[in-house]
Amino acid sequence: MKVLSIQVGQPKIILYNNREVKTSIFKEAVNGLVKVKKLGLEGDTQSDLTVHGGQFKAVYAYPAEHFEYWNSIAPQHEFENGAFGENLTTTGLLETEVSIGDVYQIGSVVIKVTQPRFPCFKLGVKYDDNQMIKLFHDSLKSGIYFEVLEEGEFCAGDDIKSITKSGGMAIHDFTVAKNSNGSEVELIKRLITDPHLMDEWKEYFEGKLRA
Repeated sequence: MKVLSIQVGQPKIILYNNREVKTSIFKEAVNGLVKVKKLGLEGDTQSDLTVHGGQFKAVYAYPAEHFEYWNSIAPQHEFENGAFGENLTTTGLLETEVSIGDVYQIGSVVIKVTQPRFPCFKLGVKYDDNQMIKLFHDSLKSGIYFEVLEEGEFCAGDDIKSITKSGGMAIHDFTVAKNSNGSEVELIKRLITDPHLMDEWKEYFEGKLRA
């Protein structure tokens, strides 16, 4: 498992559908060592902290293995490192094999898997294509959010070392449960009992079972 590239970005204003949208989804590659703090990478700032960033979304990684899929279903767009606003474009770190609660080390940084990504409309802004949000959800290729357990530094080319496997719910299954809108009852029941599931997600899924 390896980090292929690192991307950071600052908020910018984009004119979209005749209105101004503030977004940090446009990120640029950085070389050399990058400092990583509890709330994310140095030089990376989120635009709307109510839905992005924070302790449990401090680092976002996306597998480069998925770009072939994206280039096949949406050839009108270009998909390459940083395509989804990810901080880390990776190889070998797939949603089907990574579980919530898993712990990894990159450079001197220790990170823990927290949840998949479920993008807002700003993914459509990036590609000027409203269909991108639905395509992303339907793909189940969510990418992975991490919490920073130990601050430090890493750089592109660093290995991603597995420290602890939690035995918890795979990120892919988490995404299936969320996209099912409550229909995957048994999967949701298993997810709710996972001790690594964040409280806010536990409440969300319990609500789906009551609905």
